Amino acid sequence: MTNPRLDQLFGSPFQRLDQLLAAVPPAADRTPLLMSLGEPQHPVPPLVGEVLARHTESYGKYPPIAGTPEFRRAVADWLTRRFALPAGLIDADAGVVPLSGTREGLYTIAQVVVPPQGNGKPPAVLMPNPFYHAYVAGAVMAGAEPVLVSATAENNFLPDYFDIEAEVMDRVALVYLCTPANPQGTVADLDYLSRLVALAQERDFVLLSDECYSEIYGDAPPAGVLQAAARSRHGLKNVLVLNSLSKRSSVPGMRSGFIAGDPALLSRFLKLRMYSAPGVPLPVLHAATALWRDEAHVEANRAMYREKFDLAERILSNRLGYYRPGGGFFLWLDVGDSEAATVRLWRDAGVKVVPGSYLGQTDRRGRNPGDGYIRVALVHDRASTEAGLNRLAESLGDHGR
Repeated sequence: MTNPRLDQLFGSPFQRLDQLLAAVPPAADRTPLLMSLGEPQHPVPPLVGEVLARHTESYGKYPPIAGTPEFRRAVADWLTRRFALPAGLIDADAGVVPLSGTREGLYTIAQVVVPPQGNGKPPAVLMPNPFYHAYVAGAVMAGAEPVLVSATAENNFLPDYFDIEAEVMDRVALVYLCTPANPQGTVADLDYLSRLVALAQERDFVLLSDECYSEIYGDAPPAGVLQAAARSRHGLKNVLVLNSLSKRSSVPGMRSGFIAGDPALLSRFLKLRMYSAPGVPLPVLHAATALWRDEAHVEANRAMYREKFDLAERILSNRLGYYRPGGGFFLWLDVGDSEAATVRLWRDAGVKVVPGSYLGQTDRRGRNPGDGYIRVALVHDRASTEAGLNRLAESLGDHGR
C-alpha cells in the first residue's frame, strides 16, 4: 500500500537523460565534460573549513529546528542590506527559518499552505514551465493540481500569472516563481514582482519566490520579492522567499538555505518542520552564519561566472540563439531538436547537457516550452568551460533554428 499520488510525479530529467544516453558512448578522443548538472565547481571559501573545525564538538548536540539566533540574525541582516529593506521588516526571530537546502522548503511549503479544496474543487498551484521538479512534487503530494504556466521567448521567459482563466484562479493556493529563472536566466523586475505580490494579497494565495541564483549576475543585482512586499500596504502578508548558499557561496554539499517572509506562515511551516525535517547541524549553522556575513567571497565567485559568460559570448555569439542571461549560470540554447542535439554532443564531443524538453511539460495548448532547447551549466573552471563551449560550437554551431 503506497500513496497513489507518487504515480503522478514526472520522471527526473536526469533519470531521463541517463536513459537517453545509456547506449551512446561519449567521444573516444575527448575527456567527458558534464555540463548538465547545476552543481557549482568553484573552490569552497576557506572560511568554511575554518569555522567547521572550530565547532566540530557541536556535532555532539542535537541542533534546534529553528536554527540559532545568530544564523537568523545574519540572514535577516543580509536580506535587509542586499534588498534595501526597511529596518525591522524581517523579524530575525519569527521571519527566518533555516532549511536543509531549499528543496526542502520548496516541497514542504505546499504541505503547509494548500487546503484540501479550493471553492469545492481541487486546489491549484501555479508554477513556471520549464520548472524545478520540487515544485510539481510539492503540489501533487499536497493534493493540488499543478498548473504549468509557460515561460517562452515570446513573454521574455517570465510566466504570465496575470492571465489565468478565472476557474483556475479561483482555486489557486500557491504560486511558485523562480528569479533569476532556471533554466533561462531571466530576471523579474520590481514592477513584475510588485504586481504579483499585489495579486497574491488580493486573491489570498501564497507567493513563494525561489531566488537561489540571485547573487550570480552581470551588471545589475536582481530585484527580490521582499523589495516588492516592502512597497505593499500589506507588507509581508502571503509572501515568502527562499535562498541558499549552494550557488552564492559554491557549497552545495552544505545543504544550507533559508525561508523568510510572512511570520504567520513561517509559524505554521516551523510547526510541520519539527515533525518532518532534521535540524541543520550546529557546525553548518555556524559556517552559514559566517558566509551570510561575508561578501568578499561572493564577489570573487560572481567575477568567475562573469568571465565564463564573456567566453560564451565570444564563442557562441550569433549562434544557437545565444543571449546573455540576466542571472544564474545556465545557457538556454536553441538547437532545433533538444534530444538529437544532446545525443550528438555526447557522442561527438563528449559534452553532456540536458534536453530542454526534459525540464518542461506539455502545457494546455499542447506545447512543451522546453522543446528545441538545451540547458548548459557553466559551473566548471574557466579552462574546462572554454573547452566545453568550443566543443559545443564545433558540434552544433550550424544546427540551431
